Amino acid sequence: MRYSDELSKLLEDAGAKEGALILLTTEGKEYKGTLMPNKDSSDPDVVVIKLRNGYNIGLRVVNGSVKVLEQPVVKNTRTTEHKPKEGLPNLVLIGTGGTIGSKAGGISGALTPGLSTANLIDMMPEILDVANIKARDLTATFSENMDVKNWQEMAVAVEEELNNGADGIIISHGTDTMGYTAAALSFMLRELKAPVVIVGSQRSPDRPSSDAPGNIMASVRFCVSSNAPGVYVIMHDTMNDDSYAVHRGTRVRKMHTSRRDAFRSVNAIPVAQMDPAFNITFRDEVPIRSERTKAYTKMETNVTLLQFYPGMDPEVFRKVITDSKGVVIAGSGLGHVSDSMASVIKEATDKGTIVVMTSQCINGPTGLNIYETGRYLQSIGVISVMDMLPETAYVKLMWTLANTKNKEEAKDVMKKCLSYEMGERRTVDVIW
Repeated sequence: MRYSDELSKLLEDAGAKEGALILLTTEGKEYKGTLMPNKDSSDPDVVVIKLRNGYNIGLRVVNGSVKVLEQPVVKNTRTTEHKPKEGLPNLVLIGTGGTIGSKAGGISGALTPGLSTANLIDMMPEILDVANIKARDLTATFSENMDVKNWQEMAVAVEEELNNGADGIIISHGTDTMGYTAAALSFMLRELKAPVVIVGSQRSPDRPSSDAPGNIMASVRFCVSSNAPGVYVIMHDTMNDDSYAVHRGTRVRKMHTSRRDAFRSVNAIPVAQMDPAFNITFRDEVPIRSERTKAYTKMETNVTLLQFYPGMDPEVFRKVITDSKGVVIAGSGLGHVSDSMASVIKEATDKGTIVVMTSQCINGPTGLNIYETGRYLQSIGVISVMDMLPETAYVKLMWTLANTKNKEEAKDVMKKCLSYEMGERRTVDVIW
């Protein structure tokens, strides 16, 4: 919907364009703010401005006036060329989008993935005193739009850069599905000669409160100082800038929607922690370094991840389960489903579908030997994968089905620990 004729003329006569800082007078009161876009659902006699505090307000203009204080500023998006410094290690920053690669979009303030990797480096030049950073853009998308093809492209890019001499790789990524990507790369990159760190932020880099600079610097410092091959996620460990956690790629989950310390290692301790000075304290073992990196990128996409819930209608899910080559179920408690869902699972396993049981509980292993339900599931061929995260099991099953010769071999591989994704050791975890 457009503005009314009267309001359109008022704005036009004042030369007020979207993004301009204006002084709006209505009903004898003055309001100062940035002129926002006129949405289709907006009242034609209402102007929306963004106040200095960041809040938007809608004002009905009655006997009003408009004065333009500042016209919109066109931002320069050119990047600076940085010459490599002798004696510093060489890292590659691979950009894929997400909040860490975003900025406030246009006038509305909504985040859009509009920062190139080179832009990101320009915003944090201090990292260039620690390492030479090469920028490489793969995509610019929010992580909810990531798919298998994106994972494969990342794995191939890591293989290329490490085998061409890079001393470490940092992948900037959205936080929503970061755990899936970290797990996928953990299985695809079976041989690594240097660290691969996936990093994100809960606040975009153009915000004063952004956690991006600290997370990226921690990732750079870890790559430079650790000499620890493997796939890791590095994010804030507290809500302040006083600690960073290095999580294993197969054990990490986003546990909060917006906090800086949203990420936690589940059923495992972080591989390492870093203090405000970025000193590293290792808490767990790391893989053995390989001489050459190799990516195994084949993935079977006909795999389904489901969460059981009370009253789950087997007829709704029958075709999905029986037509899939692999199914991962996040069962209740130790790994249970209802009797009616168990009958559908039997149909699937009889057809050759591999069904993997995990738990929807945050902590603890599955156990199909304790209750009658679990023993029945075992008897029809359901696989238990101890304390593996459902999302990690989903990704591993995709990778396993594509990289084994037959279903029996695939079942055996699912039960084996390949990338620290499951284990017998138990930790005392804080759940919040």
